[in-house]
Amino acid sequence: MTNLLTEAPAEEGAPARRTNMLVRKDGLELPRGKRWWREVGWRHMVGLAGVAFAGFPVLYIISAAFNPLGSVATTELIPTTFSLVNFETLLGGSKGPFGTWYLNTLVLCTAVSVAQVLLSTLAAYAFSRFRFYGRRGGLLALLLVQMFPQFLAVVALFLMIAKFGELVPAIGLNTLAGYALVLMGGALGQVWLIKGFFDSIPHELDEAARIDGAGHFRTFTSVILPLIRPVLAVTGLLAFVAVIGEYILASIFLTDNGVKTLAVGMFGIIAGDRSNNLGVFAAGSVMIALPVLILFLYLQKFIVGGLTAGSVK
Repeated sequence: MTNLLTEAPAEEGAPARRTNMLVRKDGLELPRGKRWWREVGWRHMVGLAGVAFAGFPVLYIISAAFNPLGSVATTELIPTTFSLVNFETLLGGSKGPFGTWYLNTLVLCTAVSVAQVLLSTLAAYAFSRFRFYGRRGGLLALLLVQMFPQFLAVVALFLMIAKFGELVPAIGLNTLAGYALVLMGGALGQVWLIKGFFDSIPHELDEAARIDGAGHFRTFTSVILPLIRPVLAVTGLLAFVAVIGEYILASIFLTDNGVKTLAVGMFGIIAGDRSNNLGVFAAGSVMIALPVLILFLYLQKFIVGGLTAGSVK
């Protein structure tokens, strides 16, 4: 096999000299030596430093999860012993109904993320494709509301859900439905992101669908939705991660053990004994990360190839 990399040839008639470039036979020039370090090498070092910075807490939590002693003093970055005792303790229920918390969280995250993506997509389609009075004001109002965190309205939300609970106990305090209604206050938080994606789709596709007799709903479901799968995957993943990690509002609206989410339940475990419960908490953290990892791996194909597949098919 011949080597594709050769030194850049000197100009005809010019004296031979060393060059900082390597030239492949296909004409692509690659830097080497000091020039390689100046243009490419330092980027690799920054990338490795970033990976090390992000990977340190992950390795520490995994090490603590499989450490049978499960304390801060005995946990090391590289585990020297391996045991599933922390997972057995967690699933056994001695620290709380972990299985119930896990199921509550999955149901809540799925319902809220699907509803948020659906409502944000419908609103973004209307703002992008229709022209109506108050359109600009509505977009600015959505942007203004997003500037203030939901926690600022926690007192008003608490009183509102308490009043709802007096009329309809199923959506009151200490209910997953009531807490889901609180989270749905940010259902239109992805409108601007999805609208920008809508704006990049040519209007000629809508006009062609209308010529074929399709209405707005058929155009939306059959023509537009296949093209916006990448942004739907991203917004759905962001909504899922935001709900699964939400703690402040959940700790206020969910206080009974039977309706707690993982964030609230796991904080109660680590708050009881921060040193000796580290292993159990780490085991729960590893199990919490599994749904997010699986969802990301599943949605990756839509994020990467959704636009091309939708426009071709």
